[in-house]
Parts: sequence; structure tokens; C-alpha cells
Amino acid sequence: MLRSVIFDWDGVVVDSSAHHERSWELLANRRGLPLPPDHFKRGFGKKNDVIIPDLGWARAPREVAELAEEKEETYRALVRKKGIQPLPGVRELLAALRAREIPCAIGSSTERANLDLPLDLMGLRDFFRVIVSGEDVVHGKPDPSVFLLAAERLRFAPAECVVIEDALVGIEAARQAGMPVVAVATTNPVDALGAANAAVPSLAEVTPELLASLAPG
Repeated sequence: MLRSVIFDWDGVVVDSSAHHERSWELLANRRGLPLPPDHFKRGFGKKNDVIIPDLGWARAPREVAELAEEKEETYRALVRKKGIQPLPGVRELLAALRAREIPCAIGSSTERANLDLPLDLMGLRDFFRVIVSGEDVVHGKPDPSVFLLAAERLRFAPAECVVIEDALVGIEAARQAGMPVVAVATTNPVDALGAANAAVPSLAEVTPELLASLAPG
């Protein structure tokens, strides 16, 4: 029986990759910092306190935090200016889950302000009972903390929560949390998502029935 669903955010609920990638580019240009061509894919799904040292930009916690704040402020400015849209199938799946009284949560590595702004702009807030951001945990994905905390706040055991993810580190985090996971091929091709319990081209193909088929009996 399907008890609850935990959604990753970027690349699952919202099409935010262009805004995030552009915000890294704008920050690098503004600060005169190097940015390798594969930076976005390499850091996708990870917290900024991992990405920024990996880029070689800073290691001191204060400097990392300053760069991270500037990057996210740049991202939110782009969202306000250019708008943001839910990915295909999001509203339909959320509505179908609500009709079945299946509670949903967000489990994301991004900071809370990056969730709050689009949630309000898109009118999706009421679909989620629980919101867990990167600020709520010490370790980001692939550590399972964000999903385990979401399950705790939903008041379900980890095995009772099905995760929907797109990032490889997110799939790993769900598996470490002991949660079934559906992977959506918005960031990686379907054939790269074999670690998930199921993989689909888009969220438009995910139904409550598919999610229930992965939940423990």
C-alpha cells in the first residue's frame, strides 16, 4: 500500500536547471572565478558547501557561505525575472495523490528560499505536507539524511515512503535511506538510472499505481 511520496525538487518538480546553471556562470564572471565546462553536471544534486570547494573557489567556511549566498540570490533574481514552470505531469500527479489522501513531501538539497519562492509562484505549496531543505540537514545527498528527516516529519517509516528523483546522488540517497525510488530522466538518460527501482522518461508517466507497485505490501 502506498503511504507517502517524497519528491526531489530541481529536475523533478521544477525545470530549474537553466536558471541554476546561469547563476553559476554569472557568479563566476562577476568574481573572476574559473568554471569548468562540466561544472553543472558534476555538482548536480549536491549542496553548495560541497560544490564550491570542488570548484576550487574557496574552502574556508565563511568564504564558501558568502559565495553560496550570492549564487542563490542570483538564482532567485532569475526566477523572479524570467519565471519558472513545473515539469510536465507534476500538477496531475500531485492532484491524483491528494485525491487518494496520500501525503507528499519535498526532500531537496537546495536552500529553503529556493523552494518557497517557486512554490508560491506556481501555486503548489498546498500539495506538500512537509518540506525539507538542505538547511535542515548537515550532510547533503548522497547522504540519506534529507529523506530520512522527511519520513520522520511525515510520521512514516522510511520503507513506507516512495522517492521520486532525477539525480544520481539522489537515487543513492534514497537507496541508503531504505526507500523505493522512481527515477525521472530529466537530467540523466533512462539507461543511466538503473540503480532506481523504476525509471521513466518524464513525470507525466508516473501514476499513483506505479508508485504503489513499488511500495511494500
